[in-house]
Amino acid sequence: MKERHIILFKQLEAYREETLHCLKDISAEAAEIVPNNFKNNIRWNMGHIYLDQYLWIEALTKKKTQVPDIFRNWFSYGTTPAHFSAETPSYKELKKLLKEQPAKLKENYGHVLEEECPPTEMGIRTIEQVLIRTIFHEGMHLQAINDIKKCL
Repeated sequence: MKERHIILFKQLEAYREETLHCLKDISAEAAEIVPNNFKNNIRWNMGHIYLDQYLWIEALTKKKTQVPDIFRNWFSYGTTPAHFSAETPSYKELKKLLKEQPAKLKENYGHVLEEECPPTEMGIRTIEQVLIRTIFHEGMHLQAINDIKKCL
């Protein structure tokens, strides 16, 4: 693996640890609260962070990832906790998925980071570029989680 890819995965892991650290003092009950003037809660943001990386990989590669299709119903752009069902992963389950995801991404895609695909609408051509984009996206949702925490 190239040095820049090693660094990319270290960044992915470090930023994910920041997200998980932010969640450590949040109860499952608090993660369900949608404060006034917000559309989503902490649990939705967690699921959205998890799903987003796989959606971008699927959009780029045109291949199915390991994420169940039903996750789109709960955590895609435009959804809200009103879309949750009894099968929606719990706060605890989402924390586990988020913790495991960087290692799974490295295992499943670390060897194909530079393989070019037809570009997405943003011009993204490689999984390496997807991961860079999704690290930024995670930071936006980490801020949303922090903003919600301030309202709790």
